[in-house]
Amino acid sequence: MVKKVLTWALVAFLIFFVAYRPNSAADVAKSLGGGIMDIAQGFGDFFTSLVA
Repeated sequence: MVKKVLTWALVAFLIFFVAYRPNSAADVAKSLGGGIMDIAQGFGDFFTSLVA
């Protein structure tokens, strides 16, 4: 029950955040995407140097 309430609260917050502060929401998404790309690049570099 608590998990369901927290999930809906998170969804409501995300909708509110995107609706009222779209530039900030875009910056957050861009930052998260950049972080994920950095992690993927790190794994790629690791496996490349492991094989080479």
